[in-house]
Parts: sequence; C-alpha cells; structure tokens
Amino acid sequence: MTKLTEIAKTTTEFPKDFLWGGAIAANQAEGAWNVDGRGPSQADIMELPEAYSRLGSFGEGVTREEISRALLDEHGNYPRRRGIDFYHTYQKDLELMAEMGFKCLRTSFSWSRIFPQGDEEVPNEKGLVFYDHLIDKMLSLGIEPIMTISHYEMPIHLITAYGGWGNPKMIDFFLNLATVLMQRYKNKVKYWIVFNQVNDVYGWGEFPGLGILDEYGDKQETVKFQAVHHQFIATAKVVQLGHALSPDMQVGMMLGFSALYPMTSSPEDVLAAYELWRKNDLFFADVSAQGEYPGYMLRYFNDHQIDIDTTSEELALIKQNTVDYIAFSYYDSKVVEASHATTPQRNEKLDANIWGWAIDPLGFQYSFNFLWERYHLPLFVAENGMGSLDKVENGEIHDDYRISYLDAHVKAMKNAIKDGVAIIGYASWGPIDIVSYSQAEMSKRYGYIYVDLDDQGNGSGQRLRKDSFYWYQKVIGTNGVNI
Repeated sequence: MTKLTEIAKTTTEFPKDFLWGGAIAANQAEGAWNVDGRGPSQADIMELPEAYSRLGSFGEGVTREEISRALLDEHGNYPRRRGIDFYHTYQKDLELMAEMGFKCLRTSFSWSRIFPQGDEEVPNEKGLVFYDHLIDKMLSLGIEPIMTISHYEMPIHLITAYGGWGNPKMIDFFLNLATVLMQRYKNKVKYWIVFNQVNDVYGWGEFPGLGILDEYGDKQETVKFQAVHHQFIATAKVVQLGHALSPDMQVGMMLGFSALYPMTSSPEDVLAAYELWRKNDLFFADVSAQGEYPGYMLRYFNDHQIDIDTTSEELALIKQNTVDYIAFSYYDSKVVEASHATTPQRNEKLDANIWGWAIDPLGFQYSFNFLWERYHLPLFVAENGMGSLDKVENGEIHDDYRISYLDAHVKAMKNAIKDGVAIIGYASWGPIDIVSYSQAEMSKRYGYIYVDLDDQGNGSGQRLRKDSFYWYQKVIGTNGVNI
C-alpha cells in the first residue's frame, strides 16, 4: 500500500536533471551586425537617444522613413548592433558560465545572419558555421542548448517588402528558417522555443515585426491578430517538423508573463484582471498548448469586428500539433482596476526597481501553479532577473540586491515544485551583462558577469565576476538545496 505522504516526499527538491542556467538573445549579445554576410534586422534600427527616460522604451511606431534613415546612419548610437561582441567572445563567455556550473543556456538565432533578406531559398553558410561552433562549444562544456528560433530578429526586408507577420507569406519564410536549423541541429539541440514572448504583440517586442502599422490606419488591431494567427500556424508547423525529425525533440512556446491581480476585492476589479490576463497572456498558450481558439477570444473578435482569415485546414493543423512545454519569462506583477481595464498598473504595496518593475516572488510561485493547473505541461523559466545599476569598486561588484531578488524567486520556484508543478529548468536573465531590449541600455545590468561597456559602447569589454556569480555557483552546485 502507498501513502500519499510518501508520494509528496518525491517532490520536495529540485529534480536531479534540473536545467540550471541563464538566457540571452542574439540581438542583444552578438553584435557583428554586418559581419560575414549578416543582413540588417529590426533590432539594428533601434537607436538609443542621448536623452531618454529609464521608464520608457524604444522602437514603437516605426515608419519607412525612419527605417531608411537608421540603415544609412553610421554615427547614431545603435547598441544592439554591437551587443557585447558575443560573436567573437562566446568561447570565453561560455567558459565563465560553465565555471558557474551551468546545465543549460537559452539563446537564439539571428534570422538575418542565416537568411540576410529573409526570403532567400539558400541560407548564408557563414552564419550557420557560427552557430555550429557556438552549439558545439556549449555541448563540450556540458551545457544544454535551448534555442529560440525567433527572438525579435526579423530581417528588415521582410518588413519593408512584405509587411511582416501580417502577410501569410511569412509562414513559409519562417518555416524555411526552422527547417534549415532543425535539420542541421536535430542531433544536438533537444529543446526549442519557436517565438520569444509571442504575446508581446501588445507591446514593444514585436514592433516593427508586425509590419509598419501606421500604414493600416484603423485596421491595426485586425492586422495584429492576423499576424498572431500566422504565428500560431508557424508554431504548429514547427512542432510538426520537430516531431517528424526526432521523437526526442521538444518544441515549446513562450509567454512574457506577469501575474495580474485585481486592484481591490470588488467583483468588477477581479473580473477585469482575469479578462485582461486571458487576453494579453493566456490566449496565446490556450491556442498553442490546447489547440484551439478559446470562446472568450472569439467573442472579443466578434464584439470588435476583427475578421481573421483562416481555413479549416489551418485550424486542424493547430489542433493536431500542440507544443510539448510552456516557457515563460517572469519579472514582475501588476494590478488591474475595472475603470482602467486595459492598462495594468504598478502594485504600490510592493517594492520596485528604478525601472518601476515590482519585485514579487510570490507572484512567481502563483504563476507556476496557475500555468501548471491550466495546461498540465512541463514549464521552463526562460527569463527571470532584476536589472540594476552596478558599481565596480576595486575590481569587485557587490550585488547583494540581485542575490536577494534571485534567492527569493528560486525559493518561490522550489515551493511550486513542492506543490507538484513539473519544472524543466531555470534560465535567469541574463547571466552576462547585455544590451537591454526595452530600454536599449547597457547600464541596465542583469548578469552574474559584469561587462565593462557603457551605453555608448565605450569600455574595455573586460569580464568581471560579481558576488552573484559565486552565489549562483553554490545554488547550482547543491541543486538548490542551500537556499
């Protein structure tokens, strides 16, 4: 006879094969934006102005004129063009991660490094050779590659010539990219993420990847959801491809996830928070993980006269090819008030960093439990961390604030495991300082490894271990026991 208490004891610690590691993105780390045949991507036109607000973000509402100007501009400050030069420093950077004990690294492919224009039939071999070396180096160090196919890296040509994801031709262009990558690395990469934070259609992440929205007038929302539908189809086709290539291949979708709470206990606030959470976050997982459009979104489309073009064959494809796991990023939580139901607000009861992001580890635990109970699919933390303004003092960086943040979130993750949540791994953002995407700052630092570069790209590029480097080394070395 088995007692339930005995079963519970099996989920009190992190699994022995838990994937501890970190996450970066090609467009924020690699640099070398015009090297070895790489073409320009949407990230390369995002300039950091001399005067900016740390509470703002850049890249929204891009026009054709702004794209042309940026591509010709050789003097402006475009931080993603240089990143941290990971294209040339990846070997030593990976060795530092291996020194911490990393079991995995989530990174991404630069689409325009492989298909410079995006619509070519034949890939750029020099771009692929870089990823050959990168993945082989990870494997040689015992680091599991977790590869994101698209992380805000659309070639500019696909935006200006085709209108981005609003055009159904994008599905074939993207599948061509995915086919090249998955066939080439089918024996080296087990875990794949199709789109980074696919639900960022509502925010800065996918602009201008959805096209040049100003050209659509009052049809912008329809174009956004049509683009999302094309990405659902692309995701299903990638799942189908991955399962055909290897039975061991695991294909996941990824959410940019913030726990949403009602501002008060009033039924109106509670319902408003839940409805916004469904529309902004859960809808995307509902389709890719459960295989069909939920009724609440069909109602939304009907109420707002949003007509999505599709076929019964496309809907069947989505239904038959659901993802194997759900990845998500988590940085903060927000509150929702019925009177401002479309705009989440900062929770004033929580501390926040200087960018206004609430620090809420209990929201992390809540997110795990909520996602697990809704989907019953393994979960992977694709991003979690806190940006800070680090100071170098006598060659050392004492970042107790980062350790405190991460320690609380790892403990929250451990509590979710005790509740029976299946978690594959934890990739904190980002293990080495890289260019921030939303603010384009180098000074917004997340890493365990300090990179001596400033917002203008000045500095030696030297790598320094922060105090958090040694903290995370101990966490991994004990498999999370000593927290």
